[in-house]
Amino acid sequence: MAEISAALVMKLRKMSGQGMMDCKKALAETDGDLDKAMELLRKKGLATMEKRAGRDTTEGRVVCSKSQDGKTAAMATLCCETDFVSKSDDFVALAEKMGRCLPACQAESGADAVLTTSVDGKPFSEHITDTVSKTGEKTEVGDYARFTLPGTGVIATYVHFNNKLGVMVEIECSSDTVSKAVLSVGNDIAMHVTAMNPVAVDKDGVGADVLEKERVIAREQVKNKPANIVDKIVDGKIAKFLKDNCLVEQAFVKDDSKTVGQALNEAAKAGGGQAKIKRFVRFEIG
Repeated sequence: MAEISAALVMKLRKMSGQGMMDCKKALAETDGDLDKAMELLRKKGLATMEKRAGRDTTEGRVVCSKSQDGKTAAMATLCCETDFVSKSDDFVALAEKMGRCLPACQAESGADAVLTTSVDGKPFSEHITDTVSKTGEKTEVGDYARFTLPGTGVIATYVHFNNKLGVMVEIECSSDTVSKAVLSVGNDIAMHVTAMNPVAVDKDGVGADVLEKERVIAREQVKNKPANIVDKIVDGKIAKFLKDNCLVEQAFVKDDSKTVGQALNEAAKAGGGQAKIKRFVRFEIG
């Protein structure tokens, strides 16, 4: 067996980020071959991932990146098993790598697209494996979405202070001047979405299945009312459901004297044009 020097152990530790004892053991098992030791440490991570495949990943961090010109934004969740690991230096560093990976990810959705995108010379999936070998916890990319503006507008983003909630909102604007005017309120709308969790932008975006489910619930609630007024009551309940759950109809959290739609229209008008919310996505871990 080759003699394992302290300098060699330190070199592997610097290359892998693993603990001294793990590095010394890997070198001992591979007769001091650095490349084979690195591979052994990676296999350790893969084995850990396989062993813990059935574990729940209800902790982690939401990561959001936006291009310099503001025309593209991407957001994803990096998930693990415990709050302790989600706050560890190794996991935070992995989240930072994912943030640098997202701008290069070309797909509109799908976690696999993030895993296969390279950062720092290798696919992000390999960075996950390396981190798992240190933390011993299942770690995975959960949700992922990418917005790209087709024309003039704004992509507003917000990640809550606990890093477990994040939102992207795409706003179409009639001119660049309007885009600048609505940027601030757009960011506030993104924050609003984290708090109020709307189901759709407006009533046209609410699925027929959702409405039917609400109608069934409403009818059950008023089944003892006179038959001739049941439909009217149910229609009223559906109207309230839409007002409470459609983004543009919700009372704006920054000023509940107006709706989100009214707040956006006022900002757009100040910029000399119009603006419209096209879509949003809200990710929450846990």
